[in-house]
Amino acid sequence: MTHLFANRAEAAHALARHLVAMNLTAPIVVLALPRGGVPIAAEVARALHAGLDLILVRKIGVPWQRELAVAAVVDGEKPEIVIDDEVQGLAGVDRDYIEAQALIELKEIERRRQVYLRGRAPLPLAGATAVVVDDGIATGTTVRAALKALRRRQPARLVLAVPVAPHDTVLALRAEVDDLVCLAEPEPFHAIGLHYVDFHQVSDDEVLAALDDATEH
Repeated sequence: MTHLFANRAEAAHALARHLVAMNLTAPIVVLALPRGGVPIAAEVARALHAGLDLILVRKIGVPWQRELAVAAVVDGEKPEIVIDDEVQGLAGVDRDYIEAQALIELKEIERRRQVYLRGRAPLPLAGATAVVVDDGIATGTTVRAALKALRRRQPARLVLAVPVAPHDTVLALRAEVDDLVCLAEPEPFHAIGLHYVDFHQVSDDEVLAALDDATEH
């Protein structure tokens, strides 16, 4: 299989070029899904002269395969759980398991809020163009939870932008947004990391550096 991107930086430049060409209406806020989406979102925010913020969401995996999302929980005044009904049915996972795991993941969300945002208030989205960025999408459960929460904040336009995702996931997510940008939809699709040469785990320090750089600009 041929890798699509050398690393997140190369993917970010390609994604930023595409988004700049769309002439999105200001004000624009770019929202990253940490941690992997942050370096890409930071480059996109620079290119669009936009603010950079985080959308804190955590995947809830099935018990025997944590990478397979049965649900996701997203931060907010009222944390929201979004369940993948198909995966739940196939896995036979009950609601009690999902809610118990959601409590665990909300603790990690709170940790990340303290570490990354350090008391910084969320950027306002009402009437803005909100651009949600990640380094790739697999099943779409996590990003769907993020989009559902962001809609409540009443952006004028909601855009989802990723370098790579499977075709069926892209089709399913189009109904959730006003615009969807996906640079590549390879088939077969097994894992996001297989489409990058360098897909290292992004550290907390990298997230902080990207946020600090965006604040300075």
